[in-house]
Amino acid sequence: MTWQEFLGFGGGLFITLGFIPQVWRLFKLKSAHEISLPFTLLYLLGGVCWLAYGILYNLPPVILWNAISLALMCAMLYAKLNYGR
Repeated sequence: MTWQEFLGFGGGLFITLGFIPQVWRLFKLKSAHEISLPFTLLYLLGGVCWLAYGILYNLPPVILWNAISLALMCAMLYAKLNYGR
């Protein structure tokens, strides 16, 4: 693995780990009033685009971390739609 790939894996790890406490909190408190629906939808759309980009260019760090981020964002969207009222 090149240092560039290592950098990509590391950066993706930290960005993705940043979402875990937020998603955990949403499900723990069963409250998503403070989460913006437009933010969630736009971030989800951006994640889909980044994942497609990673697949098209065969970039493992981009594919891995965006796939995980998309799962977290889907969980956040689910929480927003169920607990955001």
